[in-house]
Amino acid sequence: MKKSKTPVAALIALTMLVSIMVGCSKDTKEPKDTQTNTATDTNDIIDNTSNTTNDKDIQEEKMFTMFNAVPGTEVPDDNRILRKLAELTGAWAKVTWLTGQSADERIGVMIAGGDYPDFITGATGTPALIDAGALIAIDEYWDAYPNIKNYLSEEDWNRVREEDGHIYLIPQFGIIQGKDMATYHWDEAFWIQKDVLIWDNFPKIRTLDQYFDLIARYKEAHPTTEDGQETVGFSMSSEDWRYFGVENPPLFLSGYPNDGACIVDPETETAIDYNTIPEAKTYYQRVNKAFNDGLVHPETFTMSYDQYISLLSTGRVLGTIDQLWNFNTANEALVTQGKIGKTYVPLPITFDESIKDRWHSPSALDVSNGLSVTVSCKDIEGALQFIDDLLSPEAMILRAWGEEGVDYFVDNDGVFYRNAEQRANYDNQDWIAENFVNQVYAYFPHFEGLLADGINAQDPKNQPNEFYDSLYPVEKVLLDGYGYKTFLDFLSSDEPNEPWYPMWSYTNTWTNETAYGLAKSKITELKHEWLPKAMMAPADKFDDIWDEYQEIYRTEVDIDAYLDELTAEVGRRVDIARSKNR
Repeated sequence: MKKSKTPVAALIALTMLVSIMVGCSKDTKEPKDTQTNTATDTNDIIDNTSNTTNDKDIQEEKMFTMFNAVPGTEVPDDNRILRKLAELTGAWAKVTWLTGQSADERIGVMIAGGDYPDFITGATGTPALIDAGALIAIDEYWDAYPNIKNYLSEEDWNRVREEDGHIYLIPQFGIIQGKDMATYHWDEAFWIQKDVLIWDNFPKIRTLDQYFDLIARYKEAHPTTEDGQETVGFSMSSEDWRYFGVENPPLFLSGYPNDGACIVDPETETAIDYNTIPEAKTYYQRVNKAFNDGLVHPETFTMSYDQYISLLSTGRVLGTIDQLWNFNTANEALVTQGKIGKTYVPLPITFDESIKDRWHSPSALDVSNGLSVTVSCKDIEGALQFIDDLLSPEAMILRAWGEEGVDYFVDNDGVFYRNAEQRANYDNQDWIAENFVNQVYAYFPHFEGLLADGINAQDPKNQPNEFYDSLYPVEKVLLDGYGYKTFLDFLSSDEPNEPWYPMWSYTNTWTNETAYGLAKSKITELKHEWLPKAMMAPADKFDDIWDEYQEIYRTEVDIDAYLDELTAEVGRRVDIARSKNR
């Protein structure tokens, strides 16, 4: 989930274009070259000095193309673990990422041309790919690929099925093997720099007023950063679908989990529109005050996503509201610069201290998005075999931990551990690009939680013996100051998911061919237009702008069609859960 670096944007775009026009192939290539149809001796990639590789083995190494409709970072073709996985599986993938367009725009171009890569993650363009007949039905093949078929339970696979009874995608995230080992919160929250909390002697921050007051006091005491840059109090991501901090804080601040599309009343099991509740006005008016007080970066609601990430990467911004996976590129950049205290931790903020925060939820299945094999693939069986092989225990260890003796060691009890140098490598993004695939292969299906051995965590940073040892001194000071064991302890994390959770996995499948789908699109359009306008308004104009927004919202949105469909889906999911528990 990394953004592409600007200087190589043109190269990435070119590579993407070439990649999607080439079907499944057994061709190989020189390291770091663009893809061609000319077969190249695999020895050129692995070891130019060796002539012992069997020619038959060379021809059997397959190269597949893959496009993920999210920003990301490419790796060289001679990446060490990519090569090791190719040796293990007999295949590898040339992965390209979204750049310069929205997911819907890029997917629309592909559909119009009828040309697709072998693998695709469509993001918000997934429903259009399914409607266009661009994806193969995985369930027609999976009997020959047990790792794929057994990746989910039959019940969960049935949740992924389309109305025609087929399965066109494999979810990649939130699939827990064994037990959840999370030590970090990767989802949405109000975030604050570690240095700010240490400076204020480890305060308990529970409300919006406390949050912005802390930011204001720290900013007054530190008008510039240590390297002479002007301190920025607060910002958020606001471009396109990444406007999480703009869209749904009223839901969280009211004490509800991230259903995204609505609040669900747990007593009546009905959907409620949080865009028109009184608490919504309370939130946006509070941000309006912060904006007029000079705490919010003036270009917050007009800057691009890349500009937002660049701003956070300077270490100037004290707080943000966002999904961690959406801005973790900035965290990594700060670590690379040695600015560990400028990285962020989540806070359990609600409207009132009596409200229990629900920012963190256990992992949940997203049935709206996943990895698909397209109809352009000329070797469907080979593509599915590659996915199947990447889910093997051996491949999962390589993908997450690397090579034994090089990237980690194993003690007498079978527990994986690393030394200081190995941990430092894992935090070096340049080293990762040359040696690891945990980011570039992140959109292939994988497990979270435990490895197949039932002993070690899938992610080294979630390994109990590794987590604390891998922390930087300032992070140990912070956790020790609060008496916490992990960064997840900053939030409440003991509430189970309700049977309907998450509702966004349903609305993400909607198109504009229905009244409720059109209502969703209109809601998105109006929120993009009016919420930034309200938050940036002069304080004495806020009420008028808010009232006008609410009137237009009530007039132009078919909210009954929207909420009725959501309530029906809540009922369907509850019925499934209750029948399972009988």
